[in-house]
Amino acid sequence: MSGKEESTVRGTVAEALPNTMFRVELENGEVFVAYLAGKMRLHRIKVLVGDTVEVLLDPYGGKGRIVRRL
Repeated sequence: MSGKEESTVRGTVAEALPNTMFRVELENGEVFVAYLAGKMRLHRIKVLVGDTVEVLLDPYGGKGRIVRRL
């Protein structure tokens, strides 16, 4: 990824938004908007409110990407 560090953190899905977007509350209390990763869409993995997920954070502080449901 051209030298940029990507970090994954755990969070809880607080709200489901349109177009497979979710409002995720991270363990440190920060709230992020995250979208569902392509592999999760491809394999039709359902993410519901209250699920614990692993989020890959954007190094620039934008949206996060949900990469795993725990």
